[in-house]
Amino acid sequence: MDSVNQKLATQPVAKAFFQYFIPTLLGMMLMSVNIVVDGIFVGNGVGSVALASVNIAVPVFSVIISLALLVGMGGGTLYSIAMGENNKTKARKIFTLSMALVTVITIGIAVLSYVNLEDLALFFGANQETLPYVLDYMQILFISSLILSLEACLSIFVRNDGDPQLAMVGLVVAAILNIVLNYWMIFVLELEVKGAALATVIATAAGLLIYMVHFFKKGSNLKLVKIKWNWQDVKSISIIGFPSFLSEAGMGIFVVGYNIAMEYHVGTDGLAAFSVINYLHTFMFLAFIGIASTIQPMISYYYGAKQEESIKKTVKIAERTGLLLGLLFLAVGYFGANQLVAIFGIDSESIANLSTTGLKLFFLGYLFMGINFIYMTYYQSIGNIKPSIGITLFRGVILLILMLIILPFLIGTAGIWLALPVSEALVAIFLLIFARKHVMEKTFLWHRIQE
Repeated sequence: MDSVNQKLATQPVAKAFFQYFIPTLLGMMLMSVNIVVDGIFVGNGVGSVALASVNIAVPVFSVIISLALLVGMGGGTLYSIAMGENNKTKARKIFTLSMALVTVITIGIAVLSYVNLEDLALFFGANQETLPYVLDYMQILFISSLILSLEACLSIFVRNDGDPQLAMVGLVVAAILNIVLNYWMIFVLELEVKGAALATVIATAAGLLIYMVHFFKKGSNLKLVKIKWNWQDVKSISIIGFPSFLSEAGMGIFVVGYNIAMEYHVGTDGLAAFSVINYLHTFMFLAFIGIASTIQPMISYYYGAKQEESIKKTVKIAERTGLLLGLLFLAVGYFGANQLVAIFGIDSESIANLSTTGLKLFFLGYLFMGINFIYMTYYQSIGNIKPSIGITLFRGVILLILMLIILPFLIGTAGIWLALPVSEALVAIFLLIFARKHVMEKTFLWHRIQE
């Protein structure tokens, strides 16, 4: 394995992009298949109420992963900048601090959440019908939260240390193991949603063990070293990672918002229909996360190495890739809606019709999502956090909530499905008009990130 210094310092930008992007995309796709498989097994093996229940509990996963991304993306950005500066000692201290920080934060949040489990489930949208399933799923996720967060955080550092292939292998093994365990625990052991949660945790633990192989590879710079708890470094990691935290936490807000809107305007059928869309959305969403995960180590390294033209080339390649993915997903959703809904074992005609109609409208958002993730990640990767936070808040929180409140009263159920596409479109159009030209003409101010 070439070190990150060798790989990014010597290769053309396009070659480096696809060396990162292809394994990252494959890994993310398999990770998303992993999540969709949960839905397929729960829908077919337990029923539509259980499927809706797992969907209600999904924000727990988002909370855990968002904390890991807060530290992982913040620490990973500083790590790659330090590597671009050829300062390996600083990079290793950042890595060590990041792993310690994610451990402390995860344990604290997990304990606090576990003692307030039922209140949390009701807040996320559980009703009397779904509450028992939601509690079963959430309980296991919180008990195992440290495994989930360490896996997510370490995968970012492995990728930032120039080994996206190993990151992909970890996700592949986790995905395959999750499929096998889901079948065994739901259909053989009949553990229902508890089985789905246990399958996810065990598969994630396997992925974490695979990432640890990176420590023993030739050329690896990831090493745990003795550090002093430096609150300035903690602050820098947290500030830079905050947009990623908001983005993943926004997934939780997205799920809760849609669940509440569906419960209010449609009822349990609406919750079940949205659960189908949400499983499919996770698949597409992670593809755009894959683009962000590709360009973050590249842009951060180029920033540390003061290669501004390489940064601009990276953004341009990512834009084209994001648009092509968006068009592909829209075509798949429009022409394959019936087939996609059918795989979840929905036996209610009304739920199936709601899901099919919703899918065709909802998938319009993928035309714009790539642009938003690229620019959010670009600003984050050079340490310019305010624009990154602004993009994340507007696309994932402010505009989304406004659209979920306003559109259903104007155009009915279609307005719920269109809330995300409208939010994404408004932000993307703004970025293309006002931000893109500035980025391409930018002369960088080096070392803006706090030391």
